[in-house]
Amino acid sequence: MDRYELRRQDYSLSADQAELQAVYAKFFKSRCSLDTVRAAEETGFDKDLWEQLCATGATTMALPESVGGDGATLVELSLVAEELGRAIAPLPWIDHICAARLLARLGSLTGGDQEAADVVEGRRVVTLDTRVDSADGLRLIASGSAADHVVVRDGEEIVRLSFDTRPGKVDNIGRLPMAWVDPASADHRTVLASGEEALAEYDRALDEWRVLTAAALVGLVDETLRIAAEFATTRYTMGVPISTLQGISHPLANIAITVNAARNLARRAAWFLEHEPDFQPGLSAAAFVYIAEEAPRAATMAVQVQGGLGVATESAASAYLVRARGWPLAAGDLGASAAQVAEHFAAASA
Repeated sequence: MDRYELRRQDYSLSADQAELQAVYAKFFKSRCSLDTVRAAEETGFDKDLWEQLCATGATTMALPESVGGDGATLVELSLVAEELGRAIAPLPWIDHICAARLLARLGSLTGGDQEAADVVEGRRVVTLDTRVDSADGLRLIASGSAADHVVVRDGEEIVRLSFDTRPGKVDNIGRLPMAWVDPASADHRTVLASGEEALAEYDRALDEWRVLTAAALVGLVDETLRIAAEFATTRYTMGVPISTLQGISHPLANIAITVNAARNLARRAAWFLEHEPDFQPGLSAAAFVYIAEEAPRAATMAVQVQGGLGVATESAASAYLVRARGWPLAAGDLGASAAQVAEHFAAASA
């Protein structure tokens, strides 16, 4: 096996990548406590935390150098996403960078343009319609109430929408800054591109969103495992920690297996989407579907390990369960993503 082929099968991190993840792990641990998360639930967006995150270069790193970015790959971005998910941070970072990367590919972010610079550096939040099954007309946008611009498909066109007054947040299970957005009622509407190539670029943005959301859910599940395991090793019954009971230890071991499998799949999907997007194009959807199905089960088990304490509204486990169930719904019907996986792999085997 030559060196290149070996790298295609090896998703271990380089020293720089490991350091990058450690930096953002430290950032979220010090800046995004559970109290911070709960304080932002009314709006789904912590603007102060967003500004702190942008100051670290988390938005510029995601974009190509040609538009003032740092040219990070999806693998590096997935590491940041994993730490964001671990902290269940109330930030539209994944939506923003996927939309901004789409704008860059469509030529809508140009050097010297102040509005473009504001998007690159995160002073203006941009998002996109992440629903796989989205139809034309009124649609529910996951970060619609926090964004300055919303990028959507409208028929054969890719358009950027903005509103003089942002749409109001819609209450939802994932505590996301969701809002109903109607392209026909936007105060400002700009056609960015149209045709098959433009729509293909939008599909690429959705694949990037699925990969990064999968990575965020990996971090979320990993943290639910830590919470449950910590509780199980300090709670005693009949003189022994409950972690020694098979009814507790075996399900926790299953969660650990899920975390490792989902992490490897997400990193594999990120690597191929960045370097060989035509190789197994269903990987992004597969990574998302797998962890989107497993995250609620794992988070539910973490709650059950803690019994009555776990279901209390103030418990950390319940906060993670809410988001484990709610965040994947930003993609709409999970079955639509699963159908895409089946279509891709059926076509590859034909």
